[in-house]
Amino acid sequence: MPTVLLLSGLRVVVYPNDHRPAHVHVIGNGCEAVFHLHCPSGPPELRENYHFGARDLVRIIEGLSAGLTALCREWRTIHGAY
Repeated sequence: MPTVLLLSGLRVVVYPNDHRPAHVHVIGNGCEAVFHLHCPSGPPELRENYHFGARDLVRIIEGLSAGLTALCREWRTIHGAY
């Protein structure tokens, strides 16, 4: 699973055998969350959360928003269409 971004020690990954729509998994500190990217213009949206706190989720969404263009490009490189 390619790590496509690091956010304060959290790994943002795109699984090569995953499904559409474009989304990422954010993993770290015993937690995981899944965000729809809404490529190409966003905004990222929380789909699933396993143990991240509200403050962490706000920071993650901010980081995903800042890197949205690159994340969408990575998704497209791995999967083709969004």
